[in-house]
Amino acid sequence: MSLWIPVTIAAATFQTVRFMLQKSLSSVKLTAAGATFARFAYSIPLVLIALIVALQLTGYSLPPLTARFWVFATIGGTAQILATICVVALFKQRNFAVGITFKKTEVIQTAIVGFLVLGDQVSSWALGAIFLGLTAVLLLSKSPGGDGAWWRHLTNRASRLGLGSGVLFAFSSVSYRGASLELGEIDAWFRALVTLAVVVSLQFVSMGLWLLWRDRAELRAVWQTRRTGVFVGLTSLCGSFCWFLAFTLQNAAYVKALGQVELILSLFASILFFRETITRREIAGMTLLGASILALVLSI
Repeated sequence: MSLWIPVTIAAATFQTVRFMLQKSLSSVKLTAAGATFARFAYSIPLVLIALIVALQLTGYSLPPLTARFWVFATIGGTAQILATICVVALFKQRNFAVGITFKKTEVIQTAIVGFLVLGDQVSSWALGAIFLGLTAVLLLSKSPGGDGAWWRHLTNRASRLGLGSGVLFAFSSVSYRGASLELGEIDAWFRALVTLAVVVSLQFVSMGLWLLWRDRAELRAVWQTRRTGVFVGLTSLCGSFCWFLAFTLQNAAYVKALGQVELILSLFASILFFRETITRREIAGMTLLGASILALVLSI
């Protein structure tokens, strides 16, 4: 089995747990921005310590960080901040499983962005799977109890947040792959760790300065929720490292396609932990999207 497959499954597992923790934080004390910042605030010490330990144990030195690397890292980090805010805000609109499903439409956009930016190719079979995924999005776009034509529901707040997060996550995924590939022919895990350390540092500083300027009370709230925030940081570190390593090893679109296993995990989380109700239409939409994922994986 290729290494990127178990690494991607591990990334999806860690990410599901992190979103569960962020949903809990956002529903209790923090805004969407605060719950997003908590991820970076509590993961940056762990990321930097991991990088320092790796440098000491391996004797490696930091590779040169080119201007192209910084462009990719900045675009990816900024897009991920905005995408995460969209997802956390979406949790207030729809249940956990459907919120994650909307976010997972990123695989469709990742294939397109990866081709346009990095020239990553996607097979014709994979394109068919992408159109199947679009059908699933139409099923999920209608709010429970909503009336009217299906296309009107694509403009509701939940749909805008979900689809918007998918686009932003697509740009972040492709940008992270681009940044990692800019580091040259060194071990894939070390490229992933260096890229992760740079990106998280940029995210922590930029978002910290923003909250310091606009909402200092939210910074205090992030500190007050540190008991949960520490676990957000730990799961964020583990999940992000696995994603970055997978992006280094494989086409970002295929990584995101396999990462859709998160749908199954989020469904269990929604029912077992948050005691939320899943409608038949939502189950049908997630099943159809899952089928498109399987078709994409089989096309590799």
